[in-house]
Amino acid sequence: METRPYVPWDLMDRFLTDAFKGCGVPEEDAKICADVLLESDRRGIESHGCNRFKPIYIDRIVNGTLLPETKLDILKDTPTTVVMDANNGLGMVASYRMMEMLIEKAAKYGMAGGAIRNSTHYGIAGYWTSMAEKAGMIGITGTNARPSVAPTWGVEPMMGTNPLTFTMPTDEAFPFNFDCATSIVQNGKIEFYAREGKPTPEGLVVTRDGGSMSDSAQILREMREGNCALLSIGGPGEDTGGYKGYGFTTIVEILSSALAGGPFMKELSGKNPDGSNRMYRLGHFFFVVNPAFFMGLDVFEKTAGDICRGLRASEKAPGAERIYTAGEKEWLAWQERRDKGVPVGESVQKELVEVRDRLGLPYRFPFEEQN
Repeated sequence: METRPYVPWDLMDRFLTDAFKGCGVPEEDAKICADVLLESDRRGIESHGCNRFKPIYIDRIVNGTLLPETKLDILKDTPTTVVMDANNGLGMVASYRMMEMLIEKAAKYGMAGGAIRNSTHYGIAGYWTSMAEKAGMIGITGTNARPSVAPTWGVEPMMGTNPLTFTMPTDEAFPFNFDCATSIVQNGKIEFYAREGKPTPEGLVVTRDGGSMSDSAQILREMREGNCALLSIGGPGEDTGGYKGYGFTTIVEILSSALAGGPFMKELSGKNPDGSNRMYRLGHFFFVVNPAFFMGLDVFEKTAGDICRGLRASEKAPGAERIYTAGEKEWLAWQERRDKGVPVGESVQKELVEVRDRLGLPYRFPFEEQN
């Protein structure tokens, strides 16, 4: 049962927008950023929602590793492709503009693909694929990130958590939405554990001596020093298929950097050799496929829906309550939270108040009335 206080969606939306504006982000861009963060919380994916508002966006704007004004350069534009330079601006804004362009191209030509270089954290990957789904198309995206994942048989953080995300339209109330990192756990989840004072489950992190680590706050510290790393899906070694996750992580690394001619792996650390901050210069890739150019959207939606319904109706393991398909739990989370708002823990409450007071914004949150 949820015990954290809720902040109404409209209040949080206005606050986040005004906070971004207060840090120099243009109003239209600020609205995009606020919506991307809130979409994560709507889906119950708190590792990428308001939990990351201050440390990943506001703090980076303040320390100069994220520019508040996103100046986009189109490096290449063909009927079906786009290559863009985000010039160290907001990855969420660059990705929004990219998806607008690709959806328009796919509506005309059936498929479109794009890549962005010199970008920053672009929020929940499923936001971008969902833009395609809402237009009746298939969305695919991936992004590299600062190095935190070791290769199979390795212990050094070399690649990011590198999500590979798909959203496909169905004839159900919700799409098929597969949005997850190619590592067993992502950095944002460990940050969430640390905020809540919870340990990270054993077996997700490897240390330099081949051991494991579960203290979430310690993991975050040691990872920045290169003393531990996350494991790709499948875990260590090859017996449990860790090489498969490692392969997918590498695919995302290659596509995120090579399509746009951007940096990769250790170049994305956000740190200079002397430990000082530098730009992250991340890369993202996007593909949009229009089912209308195949057998039609109706055929695609019904087939996808039939597959999902068939999976959920299959025989359950003893003791299991139900079988889910990708995107269903996120849809259920939204049904639960729609009329309640964003649940915010104590650490996030402090961050919201800190940003508000620093910027002098005229807001008061419900949790302050309860204290």
